[in-house]
Amino acid sequence: MQTTDIGNKEEGKIWHRKPTPINGVIVNVIHSAAAYQSKIVRFLHITFDATGESFLAGDHHGNIYVFDISANRFRLVQSTGQACTALAFSLRRTTEFLVALADNSVKCFDKDTKQLVSWMRGHEGAVSSVSVHGSGRYAITTSADTAQLWDMDTFQRKRKLNVRQCVGIQRVFFIPLSNSILSCFSDDSIFAWESDTLFCKYQLPVPDHGPRVHYKAFAITRDGKTLAAGGRSNLLHLWCLETRQLLQVIQMPPTVRTVRQLDFLPDSFDGGSTQTLGVLSQDGIMRFINIHTCKLLFSIGTHDNAITSAAISPSGRHVVTITDNGGLTIYLVQSLTQDYNKPPPPLVKVVSSLTASAPTVKIKSQSIQRPAKTSSRSVRTKVLWPAAISVAEEKENELPDGLNQKRLVALLKAFGEYPAKYRMFVWRSLLRLPENHAAFSSLTDKGLHSAYLRIQERYPIKSQKLQRGLQRVLSALAHWAAIFGETEYLPLVAFPFVKLFQNNPLLCFEVVATIIVNWCQHWFEYFPNPPLNVLSMAENVLAHHDKQLLQHLINCGVTSQLYVWPLLETLFSEVLTREEWLKLFDNVFSNHPAFLLVAVVSYVTSCRAPLLLCRHKEDFEYFFHHRNNLDISTMIRETYRMMEGTPDEIHPRNMLDDFQPLTRGPYPIFNKYPAYIVEYQSQEREKIRQQEMEFLRERQTLQELRGEAVRRQAEDEAWYTQQDLLQQAEGQRRNILQQEENKLSEQRTRLAAMKRELKVKELQLMDAARRRFLKHQQDQRLTDLQRLDDQIQRKVNVREQESEAAVQEAEVRQMELETKRRLFEHQLSREQLRVTQKVRAELDTRTHRSEVETATVQQHLNDDTGLRTNQVLEESLAEAGQLSIDTDWQAEVLRRLEQDDICQDNHYHYLSRLQRETRAKEDQLINVMKEMEGKRWEEVVAQKAKLEEERLAADTAEAHKRVFLSQDEEEESQHRDKLHRSQNPSHCRQWEGRARSPCSTKGLLVRPAASGPTEPSTPFCLNNQSPTASASCERCSPQSILSFSSVSSDRGRAELDSRERELMQDIRELRQKLVARAKNSNTPTSQSLSSQ
Repeated sequence: MQTTDIGNKEEGKIWHRKPTPINGVIVNVIHSAAAYQSKIVRFLHITFDATGESFLAGDHHGNIYVFDISANRFRLVQSTGQACTALAFSLRRTTEFLVALADNSVKCFDKDTKQLVSWMRGHEGAVSSVSVHGSGRYAITTSADTAQLWDMDTFQRKRKLNVRQCVGIQRVFFIPLSNSILSCFSDDSIFAWESDTLFCKYQLPVPDHGPRVHYKAFAITRDGKTLAAGGRSNLLHLWCLETRQLLQVIQMPPTVRTVRQLDFLPDSFDGGSTQTLGVLSQDGIMRFINIHTCKLLFSIGTHDNAITSAAISPSGRHVVTITDNGGLTIYLVQSLTQDYNKPPPPLVKVVSSLTASAPTVKIKSQSIQRPAKTSSRSVRTKVLWPAAISVAEEKENELPDGLNQKRLVALLKAFGEYPAKYRMFVWRSLLRLPENHAAFSSLTDKGLHSAYLRIQERYPIKSQKLQRGLQRVLSALAHWAAIFGETEYLPLVAFPFVKLFQNNPLLCFEVVATIIVNWCQHWFEYFPNPPLNVLSMAENVLAHHDKQLLQHLINCGVTSQLYVWPLLETLFSEVLTREEWLKLFDNVFSNHPAFLLVAVVSYVTSCRAPLLLCRHKEDFEYFFHHRNNLDISTMIRETYRMMEGTPDEIHPRNMLDDFQPLTRGPYPIFNKYPAYIVEYQSQEREKIRQQEMEFLRERQTLQELRGEAVRRQAEDEAWYTQQDLLQQAEGQRRNILQQEENKLSEQRTRLAAMKRELKVKELQLMDAARRRFLKHQQDQRLTDLQRLDDQIQRKVNVREQESEAAVQEAEVRQMELETKRRLFEHQLSREQLRVTQKVRAELDTRTHRSEVETATVQQHLNDDTGLRTNQVLEESLAEAGQLSIDTDWQAEVLRRLEQDDICQDNHYHYLSRLQRETRAKEDQLINVMKEMEGKRWEEVVAQKAKLEEERLAADTAEAHKRVFLSQDEEEESQHRDKLHRSQNPSHCRQWEGRARSPCSTKGLLVRPAASGPTEPSTPFCLNNQSPTASASCERCSPQSILSFSSVSSDRGRAELDSRERELMQDIRELRQKLVARAKNSNTPTSQSLSSQ
């Protein structure tokens, strides 16, 4: 299934490869927006032209496309700029079409030149439908409150149909093939009107029984005889407009609750009496039903992609639908109907071999039953083996759909006829009809043949349906072979089969063509005379079987043209009843083509007794053109006897060819006739027809000239009478004017005095009004200024509150940081104290131990020199230990300081990178907001400039109007012009003030200064960076150095945190301002412009 997106293309192909219908769908067409591929522009309305090969489609953007299915092209023909509410494409000028727009107007465009042809106005509501007359000269536009009839030649309104407000109009449309209009109202009443005078012809009776349908959808057949109506119910009403009665009520399935649209599916062979009705329900599925059998034929659409509206081509070949997603779907009707146009399933199952264990299967008409489950008990079955038949003979007797000709003939001989229920199916199999739909369509598309345009005058038939079917089949035969347009007895041959196959013209045509090719062999060799060779065959057979009867006919002067040819040219339809004729042709179609000729002889011999009693030629003529008392079974048995008992030298079987079915695809060429005679007769007939047309044209011209002369004579007489009346009226008017002039002179004097008084009063009133307006304008400006001051003060208060809140938050944060710093210093001091105590405890322990050891040594050694040496060594050892401990402590402090510096540098780099990214995003946001605000202000300035131009145009038009006023009003006009000009400078100043309003984007988005909290003061020992302080710090102990480095690192982090908070606060305030300004960009601008 192909899908075509037309996008912003103005023309192109509907499908790009040869379509293969899937479920009847040829192609899906969508229209996506140019800027957004995911957004679909919805199609709203579709309509076909008169040919059915092209259709219009309008979307909700106002684009009108024409799709040519036969040429596989689409083209944009108009862009109206507003959504269409209805379309019409079947006007008399085929290039023009009507579009009903949302502004309640109707426009006519030309699709080739894309020019506006006419603009029709007059509706107060939206136009819901447009109906065009079959001639294309008139059109009806319908809205909820009125319907209007338009002349499409002059585009003038001819008639208007108004209704009461309580009763709305549902739809108004033309009845095909008539000059009447049908109107349907919301109270389910239906009226018919004359289109020329809008005289009410009749009203259809409203059904008083059953539930109310609430008509919403209507459809009418092409012959204008049947009306279908539906609404908020699953019931359909079918009306006969000829008898003005309700024919039947059709109930749709329970899933159908509301009928949205009804359309008849035309058929090329029904003559306008369409039998297939399309019903679009609320579930989005369109069901096609047969209104006579009330059977569902097929349906289109799905619940996932429901149909909203549909259009059916007048030719019945295509259906175009609009789905929920706004796209178009094109269906091929032939693909949709191929299932129910297939031949019925076989009625007899041919079994070549049977086995004893095979279960029994019952075959019923149009249904197949599966074999039932067999039980465990064995069933005895009798096996019937078919007789041995040669393969060649079996193939010769094989027929389509599983039938066998030899078995059918045996069945026919046993029962005398085929079952009436299956007769048409058996005939189709015996004749081996190819059912060439395409070839038959090509013949019917050529239209009615000129030889059968007036066939109803020669062969009047009461049933119009049969008349049209006969005319269609004969025209197809005449287009197939030229001789059939000249054969006078061809309607007699074809009529019985037209009556049998009246619902299937294709089968009827192929049956008649098969009979002509096989059973009418050698009939046209002596055209236009009867086939003497065929008649001599029958006469020879009669001479062999009944010489006495033949001699009697010769003695009475009766030839074979009188007793054989009437039976052949009518195919026994004049002398047999329907049942007898069907029984006879059951045998004719089941045997050799010579059977028909032998049946003629059998009929003559079966009526031997009454024929021997006839003596006059008129009696014989009457006998062979009317029904007689005859046993058809006896006649058929006699025919079989003659077929077997006739010698070969005179048997028609040896002179006629065997049965040859029609070929599949194109039909075979038929040229077994004298072509020069047929061509001569056709030329003569065409010449006579041209002469008749010329005579009718001249007579029409003469009548028009005569009518024109009578009209001109009447116009002249009316003109002279009118001139006399005008002269008399002119004299009377002169007297009246003289009297009126005298009165007017007096009135002018009084009016001059009154005008002076009125002008004085007007000047006083205008002065008072001017002062009042100035005071009002001043008060309003003061009010606007006060409102602006209030807004500014409110914004200042809000900004101060935000600043105070930010300062307080910063102070709280600083206090928290100070608390943490002091807590950390306290923890460091406690840790230092603990370490110091531990060191002191170890030192005391070691001192005590050394003292004990020293005392012990002193007890043993009494030498003073050794004691002093030991003391010196111990002192040097203690000093070296202390220096080692201090060195290790300082190395550890330096290592930790280096690690802290590395971490601090990484943190600085990370914060700087975050700051750069934040500023870049902030710049992008500011640029976007600048562009948006600039565009908004530019749109406002453009709209104001446009408004000012419209005002100036209105002032200019007003000035032109004042020129044509009377002389007495010049002073007042001049006075008003002066007042208007005096007000123009103030308007210009106001406009300049508005133009100088903040329409530019310069300076609107300047970044505000940082308003963060100030850095809090810290103790001197932590922030002092002087060299003295650095030198003093170097002289401190390791514990003090560690404490100082930790506090300075925390201080650096605090400074970075403070800067980061300030930056984030600035960004937050700027975003809040931009969002607030974007939200209020419309209302403050309009308020400032109105205040200025």
